[in-house]
Amino acid sequence: MLALYNRALTKRPILVQSISTALLFGAGDVIAQQIVEKKGFEQHDLNRTARMTVFGGVVAGPILSTWYRFVELNVKASTPLRGLITKVAIDQCLFAPAFIGVFFSAQGLFEGKSVEEIKHKLQTGYPTAVISNYKLWPAVQFFNFYFIPLNHRLMVTNLVALGWNAYLSTINQRSSTSKDTQSPPT
Repeated sequence: MLALYNRALTKRPILVQSISTALLFGAGDVIAQQIVEKKGFEQHDLNRTARMTVFGGVVAGPILSTWYRFVELNVKASTPLRGLITKVAIDQCLFAPAFIGVFFSAQGLFEGKSVEEIKHKLQTGYPTAVISNYKLWPAVQFFNFYFIPLNHRLMVTNLVALGWNAYLSTINQRSSTSKDTQSPPT
C-alpha cells in the first residue's frame, strides 16, 4: 500500500496530497463532532464535514503542497541548523497566521456568511487559533523539516492535523454560533 502511495505521490504530488488532505480534514471534523462535541450521528452536520473536506482538498492540500516545495527550494542557509530555523520561522511567522485566516474566511464563505459575519468569525476564532498554533506547530515543523523528506512532509502534517483540524472545526463552529446567539444590533 505504501509503495502504491509513493508511486502515485511521485507522479502526481499535488493531486495525491490534496486527496489525502481532504480525507484528513473531513476526518478531523468527524472527530470534532463525535468525540469533542459529542453530537451523536443523528445530530452530525454532514454539510460541515463536507465543507471541511472540500477545504482540505481544494484549498489546504494544493496550498500546503506548494508551500513545502517553495520553502525547500528557496530557503538557503550557511548551515543546516540555520536553514532549519529559517524554514520554521518563515512557516510560523508568515505562513501559519495567513493560513489560519484563510481557513476561517473560507469556512465563512462556504457557510454562506456575510462579510460582517466572516469578520466576526475572524475576530472571535482567529486569535485563539493562532495562539494555539504556536503551542503545537513549531515543534511539529522542526521535526518535519529536519527528519521528513519533502514528499512526505504534508502527510506528517496531515496526521498531526487530525487533532488540529478537530480543534479548528470546533473553534470555527463556536465562532459562528457565538454571533448567532447574540441579540441583533438595534
